[in-house]
Amino acid sequence: MKLGGNSNGRVAASKGVPFSKNPVLAVRLPVWRSRVVLFLLFFAFAGLGARALWLQGVSTQFLQKQGKARYERTLELPATRGKITDRNGQVLASSVPVKAIWAIPDDVLQASPEKINALAGLLEMNVNELRKKLDSDRSFVYLKRQVEMDVADKISKLGIDGIDERKEYKRFYPQGEVMTHVVGFTNVEDVGQESMELAQQKTLVGTTGSRRVIKDRLGHIVEDIGFIHEPHDGKDLTLSVDSKIQYIAFTQLKEAVEKFNAKAGGAVVLDVHTGEVLALANYPSYDPNDRRKLTGQQLRNRVMTDTFEPGSTLKPITVSLALDTGRVKPGTLIDTGPGRYTIADRTITDTKPHGVISVSEIIEMSSNIGTSKIALGMPSQEMWEMFTKVGFGQQPKWGFPGAVAGRVRPYKSWRPVEQATMSYGNGISVSLIQLARSYMMFARDGDTIPLSFQKVNELPVGQQVIKPKTAADMRAMLELVVSGAHGSAKRAQVAGYRVGGKTGTAYKVENGRYAMPRKYIGSFVGMVPMSAPRFIIAVMIDEPTGPAHYGGQVAAPAFAAIATNALRAMNVPPDSSVTEIVVPANAGPEAM
Repeated sequence: MKLGGNSNGRVAASKGVPFSKNPVLAVRLPVWRSRVVLFLLFFAFAGLGARALWLQGVSTQFLQKQGKARYERTLELPATRGKITDRNGQVLASSVPVKAIWAIPDDVLQASPEKINALAGLLEMNVNELRKKLDSDRSFVYLKRQVEMDVADKISKLGIDGIDERKEYKRFYPQGEVMTHVVGFTNVEDVGQESMELAQQKTLVGTTGSRRVIKDRLGHIVEDIGFIHEPHDGKDLTLSVDSKIQYIAFTQLKEAVEKFNAKAGGAVVLDVHTGEVLALANYPSYDPNDRRKLTGQQLRNRVMTDTFEPGSTLKPITVSLALDTGRVKPGTLIDTGPGRYTIADRTITDTKPHGVISVSEIIEMSSNIGTSKIALGMPSQEMWEMFTKVGFGQQPKWGFPGAVAGRVRPYKSWRPVEQATMSYGNGISVSLIQLARSYMMFARDGDTIPLSFQKVNELPVGQQVIKPKTAADMRAMLELVVSGAHGSAKRAQVAGYRVGGKTGTAYKVENGRYAMPRKYIGSFVGMVPMSAPRFIIAVMIDEPTGPAHYGGQVAAPAFAAIATNALRAMNVPPDSSVTEIVVPANAGPEAM
């Protein structure tokens, strides 16, 4: 049989049927269905084409949004924190540019061991610590913040993929430990943590800005798109302090604490005319530029936050009330007896018998008995009102964080013996700056003004507390404490200037009771020059050890040194012809 040559196509060998006519291959579907499928495929491809045309030619927002999400980033632009200056424009705190070093861990770990070791050395950390930071599931980790610019440049030159940097700022404090308890410091996020850096955070911080950039996979900026918000720097802050007086106060306080082996000390200098705080010093202190070994004792702002029993420095306030209400005069005689005075089951003593002495001599000799007898002749409510008028027991409103109110118990609970002891500063607690401010009414004409830690451009309005005549009488008495024959503050004298003030010595209170064995706090509050007071200076020495612990022995000399240098620094003219100071060897202590 011949199989080829059939013009009608292939024929099945068995039946002679053409292959194309085989029933097995016959299409049983209607023709119209295949045409429908064809049209559906056509429209589907047409739709895809139209969508592609729409996305790439007409509306590009979607693809651009997806691209931005992958490569476009918003960078925060930090604002420069405002400078802090003293009253004369000397910079106390400023922001210097530094870098934050960050990494993409997976990329950095591909670097050679030599480069990893070099990176660890520049970051001042060991290799294991660095690898621990890089052993992270996150795509971004900070390696170190506030890296100095020269170190950041060296890190950049290592050429390690995945290492990048971000600009930020670090606070620098030129005067270090001298000014730290006034200025304070910020944390790594540039947020104020202490003192004026904390109090004026909103003013200093400014407003951060932002800008859009395009980055590659390794985090490198390949295109700068532009600002979203421009940064606005913080405002500068001018404080009331004077750098020269602050340095004087700090160095003299430090010398006194070390000389008398004391635990700590504080000093404050106030401007009588404006209420400005010209100096505020604490010791021990710390360097805010290096806080790695900072302790709680160094951090404590004792002038503002520590309270203590003021002792005899409170006697002038009690006596001024009696003078102001006409109950006594400076020459009124008080019998202090043999130096012992019993009230109920308590006995009040003086350092020695004074007998009958005048009110002026009570202040000059610092008689506990004389002050107690004057106090017991007045209603307790009047004494309480006087204490609150000068700010004791009241929350300070000076705009300084951490300032405490102290403690004055309600007068209705006072027993006679408690009224007597509070009259000379026992059973009442104040801070050093409260104590200094209370003497404002003596230095001025009986009125007191608010304190300010910022420079004052207008003189504040005073609030009258005592009569001008009473203030003048008290100034005369306070001057006798320093220059009188029986004064307890001979060591507070200043050559060429008349000085007035009051010493104070008190047992230290710990956990609600007097410490045993006895611990002392010696203090002195004074003003100078007495012809026209310019400064009020208060000094407190905490826990002096050794034979000297009275305020006239440990605090008065520091007052004299601060006053001497401050008067010269401010060119205050002398008001005394006494140019050589002689302190008698037997200069006695005040009563406690």
